[in-house]
Amino acid sequence: MNMAKKLKDFFDLNRLVRENIRQLVPYSSARDEFTGSARIFLDANENAFGSPLPQPYNRYPDPLQVRLKEALSRIKSVPPSRIFLGNGSDEAIDLLFRAFCSPGIDNVITLPPTYGMYEVSARINDVEVRKAPLLPGFQPDLDAIAREIDENTKLIFICSPNNPTGNSIGREAIETILSNFNGLVVIDEAYINYSRYRSFIQELDEYPNLVVLQTLSKAWGLAGLRIGMAFASEAIVHIFNKVKPPYNLNEASQQLALTALDNLEKVNDWIKQTTAERGQLEKALQDLPFVQKVFPSDANFLLVKTLDPKAVYRHLVKEGIVVRDRSRVKLCEGCLRITVGTPEENAELRDSLKKMA
Repeated sequence: MNMAKKLKDFFDLNRLVRENIRQLVPYSSARDEFTGSARIFLDANENAFGSPLPQPYNRYPDPLQVRLKEALSRIKSVPPSRIFLGNGSDEAIDLLFRAFCSPGIDNVITLPPTYGMYEVSARINDVEVRKAPLLPGFQPDLDAIAREIDENTKLIFICSPNNPTGNSIGREAIETILSNFNGLVVIDEAYINYSRYRSFIQELDEYPNLVVLQTLSKAWGLAGLRIGMAFASEAIVHIFNKVKPPYNLNEASQQLALTALDNLEKVNDWIKQTTAERGQLEKALQDLPFVQKVFPSDANFLLVKTLDPKAVYRHLVKEGIVVRDRSRVKLCEGCLRITVGTPEENAELRDSLKKMA
């Protein structure tokens, strides 16, 4: 890749946006049109009597999640105007396709083995997926990526730490891609809280083509609330907000997330415990005779290569323990993906696996 040309000289967001999205007048909800304070709301055809629940949910939620973005802004040191919130990171992934990729014309690049929703969302939106498989060691093949790029390549997805391999992608490689690609580079940092490496969030000013995805589903323990985050330039976040459904994040999720964000110390304690448990579990697994390799991990899971992954999987299921069989994934042959649990869960897992030894 040619590093000489400066990204800011040739990056043009307007070129990337689909024409129908550029011309789109977004849906305007009742709450979008009202500012200020009021005692009586008769503008949105809600049930004025309340909800048949201990807490009322009869009013539509804040469509732009202002309070939640302000709270996240204080933790992430990113202005609220550069934050998009969605129904999990999967909503942001889908919006990227709908906003920037013309079906049947444009293409995106993924680096398998990686998170499967990039390809699923591409197929749903009739967008070609070009694959540049990771090298042995699970790092990007920059020459292969360069060969796949053409004038219709709009997005490159980089998952770091990567799922299912668990490793972080080298920072220099990511910066090379960011500096030389005039489409959007989407860095999925769902597991960044467990990583030794710093987030790319602080590089948003440097790279106008950067989109960073994070989630409250992992380290924050809020998978059931479905809250994903996308950090990008104000212009990109504006496009997300044009395309998203008006009330994409429900009121209960917003309220509960606000409460959770006040417990940062608790989350940091869990992260420390999880990484410590990850190290102990890695050592224990390496001692098992049927384990060929435990791959280094910066996530809350381990990729474990075994002699007979299906036999191990079936044994654990009989013991009431479910892990993920990744053995059919290219470059992950023979592998199981095992989430790091509580100390008690990990001890039970170790005891169960020793029965097979």
